[in-house]
Amino acid sequence: MDSTFIKKVKGLLDGKIPQEVIIEDKTAVEQMRLIQQLDEEDKSTIMKIIDKMLTTKKFKDFFNKNVATL
Repeated sequence: MDSTFIKKVKGLLDGKIPQEVIIEDKTAVEQMRLIQQLDEEDKSTIMKIIDKMLTTKKFKDFFNKNVATL
């Protein structure tokens, strides 16, 4: 490769290659800040998944509690 090209690429990156983001390691506030950086479609998808999981948990808890009383 052309050394000028390599120098330009290195200059663009300047040692700041994006790192993998692991949201589990973050506080709730930081998690929400990261989610807010996403485009609207991705944010909507994440919120729908969270809503679905929370609704499922509520139903499981409700049925487990009520079945235990039978």
